[in-house]
Amino acid sequence: MLRLTGSLLALSLAGAPLIAQQRTDSAAAGPRCSVADTILVIGNSRVDEATIRGTIGLVPHANLNFRDVQHGIQTLFATGDFDDVNVICTTPPASPNTVLRIVVKERPTLAAINFHGIAKVSSKDVHERAELPIGSPVDPSAIANAVTRIDSLYESQGYYLAKLKVDSTVANGQLTLDVRVDEGHRVAISGIGVRGNKGVPTSAVVGAMQTRPEGFWWFRDGEFDEGKFAGDLTDRVPGLYGSRGYIDFRILRDTMFVDRQTGKGFIQLEVNEGPRYKVGSFEVTGNRQLPTDYIEGYYPFDKKGGRSLAQTAMGIFRRTYNNPTGTFDQKAWGDATDKVQEAYQNEGYLSAQVEPIVERVPTADSVHVVNLRWDIHEGAPSIVNRIDIEGNDFTSETCIRQQILMIPGGVFRRDALIQSYQNIGNLNFFEQPMPEPTFKQANDSGDVNIVFHVKEKRTGNINFGASMGEGTGLGGFIGLDQPNLFGKCKRAQMQWQFGKYQNDFTLTYEDPNIRLSNISGSVTAYHAQAKYQIADLGQSTRTGGQFQVGLPVPRSIRSRLFLNYAGEFVKYSDNTGTLLSTLATTCNNCFRSSLGATFQHDTRFGLPFPEEGGLQSFSASFNGGPLGGTANFQKYTAEFRSYTPLLRLGTFGPGSSPMSFVVGLTARMGTVMGNPGPFFSSQSFALGGTQYGEQLRGYCEFSITPKGYDPTACDGSARRDSFGNAFFVGTSELGFRVNQSLYFNTFFEGGNVWDKPQEINPTRLFRSVGFGGATISPLGPLGLDIAYGLDRTDANGRPNPGWKVHFKLGQMF
Repeated sequence: MLRLTGSLLALSLAGAPLIAQQRTDSAAAGPRCSVADTILVIGNSRVDEATIRGTIGLVPHANLNFRDVQHGIQTLFATGDFDDVNVICTTPPASPNTVLRIVVKERPTLAAINFHGIAKVSSKDVHERAELPIGSPVDPSAIANAVTRIDSLYESQGYYLAKLKVDSTVANGQLTLDVRVDEGHRVAISGIGVRGNKGVPTSAVVGAMQTRPEGFWWFRDGEFDEGKFAGDLTDRVPGLYGSRGYIDFRILRDTMFVDRQTGKGFIQLEVNEGPRYKVGSFEVTGNRQLPTDYIEGYYPFDKKGGRSLAQTAMGIFRRTYNNPTGTFDQKAWGDATDKVQEAYQNEGYLSAQVEPIVERVPTADSVHVVNLRWDIHEGAPSIVNRIDIEGNDFTSETCIRQQILMIPGGVFRRDALIQSYQNIGNLNFFEQPMPEPTFKQANDSGDVNIVFHVKEKRTGNINFGASMGEGTGLGGFIGLDQPNLFGKCKRAQMQWQFGKYQNDFTLTYEDPNIRLSNISGSVTAYHAQAKYQIADLGQSTRTGGQFQVGLPVPRSIRSRLFLNYAGEFVKYSDNTGTLLSTLATTCNNCFRSSLGATFQHDTRFGLPFPEEGGLQSFSASFNGGPLGGTANFQKYTAEFRSYTPLLRLGTFGPGSSPMSFVVGLTARMGTVMGNPGPFFSSQSFALGGTQYGEQLRGYCEFSITPKGYDPTACDGSARRDSFGNAFFVGTSELGFRVNQSLYFNTFFEGGNVWDKPQEINPTRLFRSVGFGGATISPLGPLGLDIAYGLDRTDANGRPNPGWKVHFKLGQMF
């Protein structure tokens, strides 16, 4: 019997005709094996015989040579169904006929692949990297390649010490793979080195990277992240060099050396800094709609190539690297270009293109200069074709459109789009953050269709429960509030709070757009019983109401003028024996009639915890005189607030909700001209605490008086001389705004109260420092402040600073 081994390797190395191989054993075998009488297929169970015969292409009674056999075996292997293929020829006398046997060994099919130990990398990503389809024949080399790909995935995410072990079991031609992963931990970067840098020190390069070496503190673990490192190489390091004038900077090579025993890695960068460029000439071309002087106002360098005034001012507050005079700053140039682009969008020129030209000027000396130019292609202004609102199932479209500062047929303005988005969000009727408005071209003229997307949330609520607060004590509350009555943006509110120190009932109705106009209105009625013991007058009960209308201010979309009329009756209990007990008896239902006006300019965004913008408010009320009533006086108050985002964690813009660190400044002041008479407890100013009068944390209610600090006020009582006719409070805070419902801050506060306006002295303030937090819940506002009163004294006038907790639980008003 003559055997012909049919493996691909043997046939590829044979290099001689089939007949010649046969004659090495028998001279008569060649002709017989060349023409087989019968061809048999042996060893197959999963792949049917007809498929094998058709694939190998060998047929009985046909002349065969080694090339036919080699090609047939290659074709069978190419199917991926077999681990081994042998072709065996049996000739007489061992067999009555010449038989060619095709002996195959089938590969098992993959029944399952199980991964164990995956925790730090996405299991989905690991399965996708394996690329081993269930039910297909398994090639051992494919398993090896899968392991390599998975190992590469772990390395890309910094897990260079990950180890994979593959176990397999075969049953009935079915293969099960168990892949056990020892992920280890990310490589810790022990250091970063830079070669080729001369103008920028290595410390500055490493400082610009998000990939940082491990340090002493626990948060400096030095874990390597491939995504952050890629951003360092493509964006942050080149950006650093560009901001210092090295606009030809290149990273030539980046290498990581990993010690797999310790898990430490060292990154080595090799750079070519190139020359440093200075600013040469500057010009603007192509502008017609915006004047050149206006556009030049965005130029980030002065006309001599130095730093602008704004950059110089910022350098005073931020200890950052300062370029030598005249150095080109690529980042500042790019930011200025974006602002010019925005300026054109604000004027409706959506298709305007501002092309920043940086022209390198060859020079004979070693100084390298760039001439700068803005080439502007203005195009035609874009017109708002349609404005659509989607997602409002309850809130009327008219109500929402009242917040939109654009109209169909008007010129598109980017600032108006952003302001409209913020106005709709400030309604607080929809889930936050709202999706970003979408707009697309409506026609070939560049007109746009704008769509605002909203998603309704529950607005009305009924609150009841217990409350506690400094100054209000333990009590209860019941509240009904619907800020979007009938989906028309009208507000109805009923509040009743009762407790140890007060019993207040208030009804309010507000209409922001009376009869679809820009005029707003509100009506308020109240009955308030203050149970604070005011020594001279006893306890007070106030019953009254107010009617107010709000008017838009021409050419100022963020300003409004409010006019109001208020009437109030006040009654004091008769505390016999007090200094003014006669007044308490005679002032039974004293009446106050007042006419007031308030101007308010509000640019805050992100209420109720704003992250940017400001508020300026001026109020004046005139009581008595021609209006009648018991008292004759005037009251003036002013409030200034300013918020600036210091740092944002996440993207900022329509549709996003980043966490923000916010700097806030607040100043509040007021004065009463004349004698408020029996209305002093509500119209004069009490200072201290958070519940009654003007807020000054770190001190008890009524403890700041025109005569100084009163340590006895912490028993919850007040005297006539606790009230003054002028006050000032200033607050600076650093806040962390998690979202629109959660806010933490630390603050410094100072304030005082005086008998007369002419006694105001802002240099003599009672100071405090502290921290706190606030949130908005279905039960109302929840807040806690802990403040340290720096200027408190004891009964003997000796300094006695200390902590004071101010908290609110439930609906406080």
